[in-house]
Amino acid sequence: MIREKSARKQAKGAPKGDAAKQAAPAGAAKLAEVKVPAGKKGVIAIAPPSFRRERALIKRGVWPIAGCDEAGRGPLAGPVVAAAVILDPGRIPRGIDDSKRLTAEERERLFDKICATAQVSVVVASRARIDRDNILRASLWALKRAVAALPQAPKHVFVDGRDRLDTPCECEAVIGGDGIVLSIAAASIVAKVTRDRLMCALAQDCPGYGFEQHKGYAVPEHLDALDRLGPTAHHRSFFAPVAAARAKHMPWTVEPVQDLFSVSEVEVQVEAGDEISARAGL
Repeated sequence: MIREKSARKQAKGAPKGDAAKQAAPAGAAKLAEVKVPAGKKGVIAIAPPSFRRERALIKRGVWPIAGCDEAGRGPLAGPVVAAAVILDPGRIPRGIDDSKRLTAEERERLFDKICATAQVSVVVASRARIDRDNILRASLWALKRAVAALPQAPKHVFVDGRDRLDTPCECEAVIGGDGIVLSIAAASIVAKVTRDRLMCALAQDCPGYGFEQHKGYAVPEHLDALDRLGPTAHHRSFFAPVAAARAKHMPWTVEPVQDLFSVSEVEVQVEAGDEISARAGL
């Protein structure tokens, strides 16, 4: 949505200064301002996630309500981390947003506040599970386990993405949910901070790969390290750049793939009697 200058003028009778701050909702966050193409005036306002969906369920008597999200589907190395959060409606920390819109410092600050005021659970799906089950199944497994690990069993679950979870209660998948549903946004922060800390710990065991900087994602620095040093035990074996690095540095670990379309010549000996009977059958 593009707001023109006239739309940004303060409405008649609207509170000013400190009064305006007091009138704002307790959990309100600042709207992000994004530059627009030359020739167009105004800003693009991105609304922060809200507690609206949770509040509607609470009015219907549905409680507790959990939001869950994961971090680490895309990286070439490290685990995928899932988190589930039940926010306390009376103690929601200010500034909760999609973890991707926040700085590392903001995420760390909100992580502590969320863990201090909400019910939180975290589950880690290891690199071995990702290799065995594939990244999607490993992520869904971790999300389901995170919901089950909450101190209080939820009556409704919001999950980020397209896939619903097999939970005892109603589960609602919300595409882009970490930017829409406040409970999912809180879970995204918990999952992201937890995984970032794990990757910084792995960086101590695997110097030279820069895990503490890129957290295992396929940035040029990581791809260069893979090409120079080869994969570690923490790299996901079936991701293409990792498989290529393994073939280069550890070719003996790569199993040859049989060409199913190759044709091999087979020598067949036919007795004279068999040949005559075969012709007779034709």
